[in-house]
Order: sequence, then structure tokens, then C-alpha cells
Amino acid sequence: MNIGLFTDTYFPQVSGVATSIKTLKDALEAQGHQVYIFTSTDPKVSKNKFEPHIYRFSSVPYIGFRDRRLAIRGLIQAVEIAKSVQLDIVHTQTEFSLGLLGKFVARQLKIPAIHTYHTMYEDYTHYVAKGLLIGPKGVGTLMKAYMLSLDGVIAPSQLVQEALIRYGVKTPIRIIPTGVSLPSSTADNQDLRQKFGFTPEQPVILSLGRLAFEKNVALTISAFSELLQTYPDARLIIAGDGPARHALEEQVNELSLNAQITFVGMVEHSEIVDYYQMSNVFVSSSDTETQGLTFIEAMAADRPFVAIHSPYLDNLVDNDAIGTLVSDYDELMVGIEKYLTQPLSTSDSMIRQQKMKDVDAKTFAKRVLSFYEDVLSDYHQTDDVEDEYPTDDEAGYMKRILRNPFRRN
Repeated sequence: MNIGLFTDTYFPQVSGVATSIKTLKDALEAQGHQVYIFTSTDPKVSKNKFEPHIYRFSSVPYIGFRDRRLAIRGLIQAVEIAKSVQLDIVHTQTEFSLGLLGKFVARQLKIPAIHTYHTMYEDYTHYVAKGLLIGPKGVGTLMKAYMLSLDGVIAPSQLVQEALIRYGVKTPIRIIPTGVSLPSSTADNQDLRQKFGFTPEQPVILSLGRLAFEKNVALTISAFSELLQTYPDARLIIAGDGPARHALEEQVNELSLNAQITFVGMVEHSEIVDYYQMSNVFVSSSDTETQGLTFIEAMAADRPFVAIHSPYLDNLVDNDAIGTLVSDYDELMVGIEKYLTQPLSTSDSMIRQQKMKDVDAKTFAKRVLSFYEDVLSDYHQTDDVEDEYPTDDEAGYMKRILRNPFRRN
């Protein structure tokens, strides 16, 4: 099968969406399929660099999303490329320029288009033109408009599916949890502990992910500051970067915890396993997770996690060996402390390994392929494929989401 993945974000940009797309691409290719990435240009990628099966279209930063870009040309080129590689299906991954481009390509080639809804924009509208372009109440209307005429939608979790149904999306939706593919450990995790000056027995807590305010890392810092009263030699590693980093560093300064808390910035994908395995427990205070790749990464790296209850995690966590879910600050403290005092065991590792079979990259790709096959079968059995593009609702979406791309706020 020849598959086109259309996305406004891709490596070297670091995000859960980019990681999910790369995981899917690699897993589909491992099963013998051809996968083509249609994405935006990136300042970190030379225009002369050859990237097999990756096509980049001229772009600019998109308003409030500094780590997202908006393609500004390439409509005809994308259609020509799609024809030349004989795409069988279009799979859009973002709702902005490349998502719209993917829908247009599918219409021109008369092939089906599906979409994965990665981001619950109700929690992120303040990033888009400071909330002036899209407000929380308008998200549902916009997403319903974008998904008109699509042939299928993938929801990474039940929470996402319920949100789409609430928005009024009528397109067939299938829940497919995002899989994880981690590189092998590049070094003994003891070496990484030595790098930071930690002893083998020292309790280490890991916070890893984008440092955005809705991720609520400040709560983890507060809990850690109290845990130090019982575990004075404990250390907290905060890996990642983002708009909240400065505020979090100020919080650490005010608590006089610079010696106990280390900000390491962005971590290369090849080093992720080592960071998880260096720690005793991975902790997340975020209550906005819809698919939680970091939790699966922790499990794949054989480490437990502590996190806030969510519909997705409630389905994932069925044993203390996998993690502990909490509802408030006190429970967060208790959950972290449990794993600081609980040694790693072979039986716990076996439970985590068994659970990973449900969410590994291979299983992820098989489920997506099954959806592709069902969509293709239904599509080719339907004779009355609508050629008019865009519909009035789709045109309204385009005008609103793409207007004034160079505006600064």
C-alpha cells in the first residue's frame, strides 16, 4: 500500500504528534508498505538535504504555535507528487495547512482520506493568537467542519472519541491507541546517574515532556519540595522545554532547590530510554493528556509512573506495577513515595512487558492498517463520491484557520 501522511509538524520538531507519526511510518514500512511524509519546511533542515520519502513545502511559523509551521505554497506540487507515487490513501495528522492540503490531494486523486485527531484544542486555544483566533467554544465547530467529507477518523483514546461525538462529527471513528517504539538504551543508566552526580541508591524522580503551563509541572515541583523532608537526598530531573520553563525555574529559585532539581532541556529521542531508566519513577501532574505517549514510554523503559486520573489512563493502568493514578495533591505525594521505597522487581517488569504488547508499534500499525483496509473497501464500493470541494462549511473553516498567517500578537 502507498500511504501519504500529511502533517504540519515532523522531525526535527519535537512533539508527541511528530513522534507518533514517525512511529507509524517506521512500523508500516517494517510491514512492507511505502509511506510518504508531506510536511512543512524547517529551519533546522537544509533545503538541499535529501530525505527519502519526505516532501517539505515552504512554510512560516504559525501565529501562537511557535513549534508549528504553516505551509504557504505547494498545492499543485503535492498533487503531482501524490500521483507520481500512486497514493492509495491520505492520512492527515494535523488540521492546519498540510491537513487541508491532504484533503485536497485525496479529492483530486479520488482516494479516501482519514485523519488522526491528536490534540484536544480546548486545552490549547490560548496558544493560537492568544485565544483571539480560536476560543474553546469554537473548537467543536471548527473540528466538525474540518472532518466533513473525511472517510474515517482515528481517536487515540475514548476521551478523544467522546469529544468528537460531542462536537457533532458524523464520520466513522475508531479508537486506536498510539503505539511506542523506543530505541535501545545507548548507555548503562548508571553512567547517566554519574553524569548528574547521583549515587546508585539515590531516589530520582523524572518529569519529561513539553514545559507548557497546562502540563502543571509546578505541582510536581511542589510535591517534590515536600518529599525532600522525608527523602533529603532525592533528586528531580525535569526534561523538556517550552513556554513555562522560565516560570518553573523561578519557582525552583524561590524554593531554593537549584541543587536538588535539574532542568536538562530537550532530550534526544535516542536518549529517552536512559532518562527513564535512570529514574525510580516517572511523574506527570498534567490533567490534559489524551493519549499519553510518555506513560507508554516509561512502561516500555520498565519504569512505573504516577499520573492524574483520565479516561485513557484509567483503561491503561490495571496494576501498581504499571503506575498509580491520583486525584489530588496528597495522593500524588503518596504515589511518588510508594515507588521511591519500592525496589524494582522481576515480577513487576513482566507485568509491564505484557502490557506493552497492547500498545507497541507493531500492534499500532496493524490496527491502523486494518482501518485503512476497511475505509478503502467502503470507499470503492461507493459510486457517488462527492467531487465538489470545498463545501460551504469546509470553506468557512479554511478562511478562519488560515487567515492572516503572518499576523503577530
